[in-house]
Parts: sequence; C-alpha cells; structure tokens
Amino acid sequence: MWFFPFLKGMGIGASLIMAIGTQNAFVLSSALRKQHAFVVGSVCVVIDVILIFSGVLGLGALITAVPVLIVLASYFGAAFLFVYGAIAFRRALSPKGLATNSVKAMTVAAAIATTTGLSLLNPHVYLDTVILLGSIGGQLPDNQPIWFALGASVSSALWFLILVVGGKALAPWFNSEKSWQKLDILVGSTMWVIAMLLILSTF
Repeated sequence: MWFFPFLKGMGIGASLIMAIGTQNAFVLSSALRKQHAFVVGSVCVVIDVILIFSGVLGLGALITAVPVLIVLASYFGAAFLFVYGAIAFRRALSPKGLATNSVKAMTVAAAIATTTGLSLLNPHVYLDTVILLGSIGGQLPDNQPIWFALGASVSSALWFLILVVGGKALAPWFNSEKSWQKLDILVGSTMWVIAMLLILSTF
C-alpha cells in the first residue's frame, strides 16, 4: 500500500532536512535579503529530489563502497564553507552591508551557483539523502521505495517553501542594522562550525 511508505518517507525526510545546516541558512538569508529566494529554494528541492531518488535506486551503495568520495567532498566542502562564512562575517562588520537597500544584489546565476556549491560540496547531504534515506527506502518491497522517495521529496519541497515564505514574512523585523548583523553572524558561524566538523570527520 503506497500510503504508509509515503508517510514514512515524509517523516524520516523531514527529520533530516529540517536540521539546521548550510542549505537552510542560505535559503533563509536569501529570503530575508530578497535575493532570488524562490530560485534558491527550488534549486535545493531539485538537488534533494535527485539525491533521494538516486539513493533509493542504489547510489548509496556505491558511495559506501568508495569512502574516498566522502573524504574528498569533506575537504572541498570545508574550504567552500570557510570562504562563504568569511563573506558573511565581513558583511556583519561592514555597516554599509547591513541595510536592505544597500545589500549587494546577487545575480540569478550567482544564486544558483552558490546554492549548488553549498548543497553538493557538503558530504552530510549525501550521508542523509543518499546513504541513510537510500538504505531505508531501498530495502522496502515492491514499488514502495518509489513512494518512500516521493514522501521524502515532498518533505523537502514543503520545508524549503516554508523557509522562503517565512523568511519573506520576517523581513520587516530586519529593518535595523543589528538584526542584519545577528543574521550574518549566525550564517557565518553555521558555515564555519559545519566546515570544522567536516575536517574533523576525516580523521
């Protein structure tokens, strides 16, 4: 019966996707700064859906068999996150970068590229969506793995929609420079903490 694996996928997918991470921080930041938030959220959803279905259909077994892929992704991801975190901290220290009307505009191409980098260079994305969800959903009988993957994908779409809409709703609260400063410090700290955890995970 499709209903139960679908709900199972939604529940497990939500518990993994809703955890604070680089994707969520960037989507929320983009929504608050009015910088192509729907594009950013859509890219996150597309990447999640591709990885979830890939994991359920067997890619997780390949990554598990070649652990060096995770190690390489960890180093490249950590470097990328350190750079993006530094950019966020620089914004926090620059008064000109705090007001909404003085935030440097980001092109659609730059938004897509940054979102893709934050997503695919973070090995936790593969561990959660490909390996964990893949190992759970891939063991289900008959056509249940597809329904499981669909459920997890729906959770991803709903969550990023909430972040985009919620971020836009919170925008009026970020009229002060201190609010923007706190946001940038939170984003930068999130990026750097995850980067350090990625480095430590390789030892």
